[in-house]
Amino acid sequence: MKTIHLAFVALSLFSFIGRVVLSEVNPEMLKQKAFNIGPHVINTILLLSGIILVFQGSWLSMEYGWIIGKIIGLLGYIGLGIMVLHNQGATRWLAFAGALACFAYIGMAAVTKNAWFFL
Repeated sequence: MKTIHLAFVALSLFSFIGRVVLSEVNPEMLKQKAFNIGPHVINTILLLSGIILVFQGSWLSMEYGWIIGKIIGLLGYIGLGIMVLHNQGATRWLAFAGALACFAYIGMAAVTKNAWFFL
């Protein structure tokens, strides 16, 4: 299950970056059905595999605050990702940088198992 989760982490990141690049280079392509449905399928499988891993690892106790940190980071990533895809100019690029920072935070929290690894 961990391999599936990690594969979809990579697919999610590449999908997000690819959509941002396409929105700049060829925005008409984003209107195709595959570009609207694909990211939702990828992120649904990513989220489901993450939930399964939480239950497999019995990580619901309070000792595992890093999971809460990952969820908060995920909400930030989603919110900033929406801003990226709906804005232009400097706002888009600041949101893009913020979304990538959230993604990096989620990854580091997962690797270190510490929501406060940066302190």
